[in-house]
Amino acid sequence: MIGLFVFRDYGLTWDEPLFYKYGDALGYAYTPANWFSGHFDLNQSYGPSGDDHKNRGPAYLLLAREPVYLLNAVGLDTPSAWHLLNFLAFLLGVYFVDQLAERLVQPWAAASAAALFAFQPMLWGHAFINPKDMPFLVFLTGSIWLGFRMVDHLVEVDSETPVRRFRHVLVPALMLGLATANRVLGPLAALIIAAYMLVQRPRARLFLWLVPYALISVLVVYATWPYLWEGPTRFVDAFRFMSENPTVLPVLFGGQVYRAYDLPRRYLPFLLFFTLTEFVWLLGALGSALGLYQFRSDRRRLSQVILLMLWFAVPAAYVILRRPPMYDGMRHFLFILPPVFVLTGIAFEFIFRRIRRPAVNAAVVAVILLPGLIGIARLHPYEYAYYNSLLGGTAGAFRRYETDYWLTCYKEAVETFDREESGPVKLYVHREPEVAQPYAAPNIAVLDERGARSQIASGDFILVNTRTNEDRQTFHDAPVLLSVGRAGATFCEIKRIP
Repeated sequence: MIGLFVFRDYGLTWDEPLFYKYGDALGYAYTPANWFSGHFDLNQSYGPSGDDHKNRGPAYLLLAREPVYLLNAVGLDTPSAWHLLNFLAFLLGVYFVDQLAERLVQPWAAASAAALFAFQPMLWGHAFINPKDMPFLVFLTGSIWLGFRMVDHLVEVDSETPVRRFRHVLVPALMLGLATANRVLGPLAALIIAAYMLVQRPRARLFLWLVPYALISVLVVYATWPYLWEGPTRFVDAFRFMSENPTVLPVLFGGQVYRAYDLPRRYLPFLLFFTLTEFVWLLGALGSALGLYQFRSDRRRLSQVILLMLWFAVPAAYVILRRPPMYDGMRHFLFILPPVFVLTGIAFEFIFRRIRRPAVNAAVVAVILLPGLIGIARLHPYEYAYYNSLLGGTAGAFRRYETDYWLTCYKEAVETFDREESGPVKLYVHREPEVAQPYAAPNIAVLDERGARSQIASGDFILVNTRTNEDRQTFHDAPVLLSVGRAGATFCEIKRIP
């Protein structure tokens, strides 16, 4: 319900416009008339940013594009329609976290873990504006939950016909395929499910069901990712490219500007510790320890606890040891967070059993959720720029770490500027003018500042963001007409050229 009231508040990120145009263009690849036209060109299904996006799996775009068009038909603008669909996808992820936790604990403890996940300000913000990394988190989490259920059913129910068993394999395989057709790390779920089956020590013939599970997943991947139609090695090429994640973007970290490929090893651990609310790691560590101890004689639940821990630990160790290029916070590794919250469910249940008073238990959960709820309220609609109180909040991170690195503040800045300037004016934008353009009134000419510095005249305006403290290098002496920020941090400014 909260999401329905606030989804229009979020500005476009610099990654969204071209990515959504990729989704629009995908229809070309699925139109039979184009196949038989005699001049079918798969490149037309990649949109205007084909070189940048074609090797990114588009399964989520394929699923969401038609609902977005339906919302457009009833009068909702395209950015808001996508933000609403993105948020609904996130809520599906909240459900998957809850269901995974219910495999280990009672429903109220699982619901508390899911609530702690849902009301993380950083995740709440990404839920609306991130159509890349958040859907992958959702599909991967769903793949693991459905995969666990599949294995349990195959192992425990040995009298079903092959047709009925196939029905239990189909949905998990479809979900795994969708996960992989969003990010090439989707097979991580398959490895976890195969390991879970191995630990359960089923009859050897049950392992044969992993064959249709894998084949259906592969078919879904190829059916939903046109780039792979160009050749059988394309998936390997995409995997290699995404593993290297080549980029030279500057990243502000600890008051210094690094290149994405040169960040220190502490980058991911720092963000894990300071961009989640204060109780998460305490409860996650307690839940992990309790799970290993309490379930030591329960093979099924103990194996799930261990696999959940590996789901988090292996990718995190890869980042720390190999130091691949990273940027935009930890958004590329949001998918390692669900197991942390699932394991907090064990800690919640431990607390509930010790207190045994529902009213007090509810109060404890409320206290644990409170930092996240306060962060969401204070930062809205920039929740993804959250840092916890151990760093002094977002104000403590400002000028030392990235905050609104995706420039979502442009919406508020330009809409405020619209109300203050009634005559024709020129608004130059230091970075990504296409993110500001949709919010400008007709009297405002939005122009790209790059390459046009000599054309900027007295009386013009410049919109500049504080990512890597760029506002301090761009017309730093110009007076600030208006600024946008929250909780003691400034995200962008509009300056008047003197």
